[in-house]
Amino acid sequence: MYLKGVGPQRADLLRRELGVQSVGDLLRHYPTGYLDRSQIYRIADLRGAELPMMQIRGRFISMSLQGEGAKQRLVSVFSDGTGTMEVVWFRQAKAISKQINPEITYVLFGKPTEFNRHWQMVHPEMDTEAAAETRKELRGIYPLTEALHKHNLTSRQLHSLMLAALDGLSGVRETLPDEVIASQHLMPLAEALRAIHKPANMIEAERARYRFKFEELFFLELNILRYSRHRSRQLLGHTFNCVGVFFNRFYRECMPFELTSAQKRVIKEIRADMNTGRQMNRLLQGDVGSGKTLVALLTMLIALDNGCQACLMAPTEILATQHYESLSKMAGAIGVNIRLLTGSTPKRERDEIHTQLLDGSLHILIGTHAVIEDAVQFRKLGYVVIDEQHRFGVAQRARLWQKAAIAPHVLVMTATPIPRTLAMTVYGDLDVSIIDELPPGRKPVQTLLRFDSQRQKVYDGIHRQLLQGRQAYIVYPLIEENENLEARSLQEGYEFISHLFKDFKVAMVHGRMKPAEKDRQMEKFASGEAHILVATTVIEVGVNVPNASVMVIENAERFGLSQLHQLRGRVGRGADQSFCILMSKPNIGVDTRKRLEIMTSTTDGFIVAEEDMKLRGPGDIEGTMQSGLPIDLKVASLVSDTPIMEIARQEAVKLLDADPQLHNHPAVVATISKLFDRSMDWARIS
Repeated sequence: MYLKGVGPQRADLLRRELGVQSVGDLLRHYPTGYLDRSQIYRIADLRGAELPMMQIRGRFISMSLQGEGAKQRLVSVFSDGTGTMEVVWFRQAKAISKQINPEITYVLFGKPTEFNRHWQMVHPEMDTEAAAETRKELRGIYPLTEALHKHNLTSRQLHSLMLAALDGLSGVRETLPDEVIASQHLMPLAEALRAIHKPANMIEAERARYRFKFEELFFLELNILRYSRHRSRQLLGHTFNCVGVFFNRFYRECMPFELTSAQKRVIKEIRADMNTGRQMNRLLQGDVGSGKTLVALLTMLIALDNGCQACLMAPTEILATQHYESLSKMAGAIGVNIRLLTGSTPKRERDEIHTQLLDGSLHILIGTHAVIEDAVQFRKLGYVVIDEQHRFGVAQRARLWQKAAIAPHVLVMTATPIPRTLAMTVYGDLDVSIIDELPPGRKPVQTLLRFDSQRQKVYDGIHRQLLQGRQAYIVYPLIEENENLEARSLQEGYEFISHLFKDFKVAMVHGRMKPAEKDRQMEKFASGEAHILVATTVIEVGVNVPNASVMVIENAERFGLSQLHQLRGRVGRGADQSFCILMSKPNIGVDTRKRLEIMTSTTDGFIVAEEDMKLRGPGDIEGTMQSGLPIDLKVASLVSDTPIMEIARQEAVKLLDADPQLHNHPAVVATISKLFDRSMDWARIS
């Protein structure tokens, strides 16, 4: 508030809009780029649709105030001798018109745009030629909000505030450990603050940006590692050191197919965790159809062999039911008692399940959110498997965990591939297992991009598959027609497909259906009674129909990469060659076409996830991250700064190895406390 150029009102505005409450906060509002005020451009040389901010020197040859009151604007013509440009001010029009002297040469700084075949600049910064000579240094471009613009707080004025703050800067307390600064040759904090706001050149500016990127990622990693190390020291778990009758009988008598080397590797990793005496907290990633469920069953059998019960929680009743049917079919023959508990389980059956859980005769409980209800109590819960965990809240998962005196081992499974860098950052020291190969006999899904002009060929292909006894999905982005959106709707699609394929039965599923009707329609398709399932994205997770060999996604340009990959995973679950057809309108943008071509070029979910992250950033990738990152990254990027992140993580590990409690680093503890006081435990998934 007392900084030159601020005052009480502007201080309140900065606090509300940017979260800036102190001079330190202000200096941490970094520029996103720099303006080079040494170069002058000519109007005659302006070319292209998207021009950068630039300077033009000349004189005003005419001015006109137009409109009245709040809608008054100043429209002027500016000439540099090579051409003319219209210059417009919508705010403070009358005051600016009185400032302008047609006899004086001005330097305008702004973004030229083409309007009615003439160049125009709106609300440029304006200096006299003499004043412009003093502004030739690099000047930061600062992120602003609409409210700041409305209160006439510009990037230039923010830059002036930064210079005032730097003039009064003294005694800055370093946040990074001296040994880290020395080993990584980083700029000290005070020097970096001056260099990022008032750089002598771009090399100095980039060195300062590197320092702040490193700092953000270092504290992000350090906080996660501190928590996860504390957790692994404090949280005891069951010791499963016996592989007994259940596991061995199943392995000898009931294995549906030979395990892949990836499945064997993951089972060994889980077994090793179960034998440490600490709670396992492991994320299992594997593409659709990679055999995660079999890994889950085999490791649940180890829990049974050690006198414990197991529980598998799934996000939908359909998925829970499919898990129940699949596991019962595989393990029922060796005497494993498996029950299903969902919201629609009858009371009599529910009471039986409660009784069997308490007396220990129920070995594996499979269910939806119903398993976390208070009435559900286990005799000895030792192992929990959570499928598609990002669809459950942290608090919901914790309720399941709290049903045991000793924390159960937790295996979280997801078919939504999370890029390694993102998993490493968000989940910290959480162990990550990956099944990166498909079971033998599976053929990769062939993915094709097709446009409306090729629609008949697509329908001919579906017809051939149906005649061979296969089934097909056709997915629409909308349930009903929307005049504001150019997209096909499920309702009109259902009528059209029913008419086109009148010799075959068509079922329909969407999110507004009552659960019973939705299940009935799904069952028609799963049993083979219906040959085509017309649906919205409700089928994205938890539909397993090995006989389905075609997935057509209408208006594929409207879906994200992760969602397209999940939908594609509904086919290719049997031994037959399967196809995923991405239908798109022809006039799509470059980025959209690139996204769809990624889908046609690879079936590897991890490549898809990496590309998705590059295109969309590390935000909420298909719900994997529930609330973004624990801190706002102002300069660092999880996409482009992976090498810096890995170095920062190594330095965080070294620091904690040398000083586990950070007793010798009070400044580091103070910074962590300031950054993370209100954030949650990010290494915890259960």
